[in-house]
Amino acid sequence: MKRYLALSDHFRARFGRRVQKIPLDAGSGCPNRDGTLSNRGCAFCNPLGSGSGLSSQGFDIPAQWDHWTKRYTVRHGGAPLFLAYLQSFSNTHGPLARLTSLLAALAPLPGCVGIAVGTRPDCLDRAKLAAIANFPAEEIWLELGLQSARDDTLARINRGHTFADFARAVRLATEVGEGRIRICAHLMAGLPGETEADFLATVDALAGLPVHGVKLHNLLVCRGTEMERLWRAGEYAPLERDAYADMVARAVARLAPDVVVHRLAADPAPGELLAPAWAADRRGLRAALLARMEELDVVQGAAWTPPTGETARRPEGAG
Repeated sequence: MKRYLALSDHFRARFGRRVQKIPLDAGSGCPNRDGTLSNRGCAFCNPLGSGSGLSSQGFDIPAQWDHWTKRYTVRHGGAPLFLAYLQSFSNTHGPLARLTSLLAALAPLPGCVGIAVGTRPDCLDRAKLAAIANFPAEEIWLELGLQSARDDTLARINRGHTFADFARAVRLATEVGEGRIRICAHLMAGLPGETEADFLATVDALAGLPVHGVKLHNLLVCRGTEMERLWRAGEYAPLERDAYADMVARAVARLAPDVVVHRLAADPAPGELLAPAWAADRRGLRAALLARMEELDVVQGAAWTPPTGETARRPEGAG
């Protein structure tokens, strides 16, 4: 039984075959690290970013593409289609010319049927969104970090923006994109000072916005972060696996039926994870999440309440 709309199912419905996301490190910066907003970064963020780090090793975009596509072609057999994911840090930070140069580098990549651009809600404007919307691909995702709808939590983890900033960015992307841009919100469970009710309230807050996808993450204590300091000082305790599984199951039930679930849990990079230890057991965690959904008989959308005057989420040509 399909209990939620997974990204893999969305891709198969649209393209009739597997589509593999390729993580690309464009050497992007972040206003929360370069002094524009702060030099500290978000409390949970690995100083090296969430990507592969291949840019710092001298791999340009085409070389990274070649590296990953060859690996996935061998792993899955045949030649799957690919989606280029500008992952690490904030890829729309900086001048428009930098973004257009990045997009130009993606356009000729062989087998690329779409893009996903990871960024922050405060690093967008009309011109940058227009450049993204005009990219020549069948599928365009804009991945926006939110983490929490609570402004006090966002301040506590040094995000440097508010929920209102996120909502404005989503609405602007919808307006400028004219049906071309799909928006994926990143949400995090287990943030300092938050309860399960707070996390589910953040999930509910998406119902009033034209959001097409969601990534659910458990907070990881990574090396070199503010969360490491808090954890070592005994001022923060990560969620237990069962608690996280319960939160995910209840979150999935509250999502609109057509929201694409890109991820159910965080995927720590080798060597970065300090706690919780269970986060490193990807297979065991996935099994626990699915078991909890089955135990609660969760089906995506079962606990979703459509808001009055809801803005349509489905872009043109969506499957």
